[in-house]
Amino acid sequence: MRPKRSALGVRRIVVKVGSAVLTQNDSVAQERMKALVEFLYELKKENEVILVSSGSVSAGYTRLNLDRNILSNKQALAAIGQPVLMHYYKNKFAKYNVIIAQVLVTAANLNRADDIQRVKNTIDTLLENGVIPIINENDATSTDELELGDNDQLSAYIAKYTDSDMLIILSDIDAYYDKDPRENADASVLKIVNDIPAGELEKIATPNNVFATGGIVTKLKAADYLLKSNKDMFLASGFDLSDVKSYMLDREHIGGTLFTCKGAE
Repeated sequence: MRPKRSALGVRRIVVKVGSAVLTQNDSVAQERMKALVEFLYELKKENEVILVSSGSVSAGYTRLNLDRNILSNKQALAAIGQPVLMHYYKNKFAKYNVIIAQVLVTAANLNRADDIQRVKNTIDTLLENGVIPIINENDATSTDELELGDNDQLSAYIAKYTDSDMLIILSDIDAYYDKDPRENADASVLKIVNDIPAGELEKIATPNNVFATGGIVTKLKAADYLLKSNKDMFLASGFDLSDVKSYMLDREHIGGTLFTCKGAE
């Protein structure tokens, strides 16, 4: 049964999961995907849920080993991997009797008001019928690797244009720190962030995974975009879902970073 939206109740949540989370030893990380699906099922009980999922290229690579540095190869891997990825999601959501739908978009779709409305109409209809839309950029036809920049930015656009209340990014980066935790043992998590310094948005993205295209910079850009639209974003680990579960299901902020205009909790 689908939840009902109201001023006091159901929210619309976009959850984005990155390639680094969905990939393990050049294969789809089945256990992590299983844990993600279980979390989304629990989240869906009281919210409308939209999933933005990376991983098509890495899923394609499990079927055909092509040089990922060549754009045409990467597009081919995405074309091979998208149905593979959806097959895995379909089987895992079937355990909970949840129907999923694939929604592929391009940069052009999000640059035209009429296309944006059509995308929103489709997603609205799916959500109204209890379906979880799974969104990805149509990498197989993009003229450059991820025209939208990366799926962090895509998920931010989707959150805004579908009138969602919050974006959750699940990543190999578990939070936003006051300094680089890989280089500073004394780095501390910034649990609540209301404003992002411009200098932080101008740094070079440093992805940690061969299939990833982002890094903390792309996540900060997504957060900044949403803050300017008066929407929240929560960044947490996709390897260990305890922080996002605590925040979203138990209403307790233990770990992860909340980007919000609303001030301290």
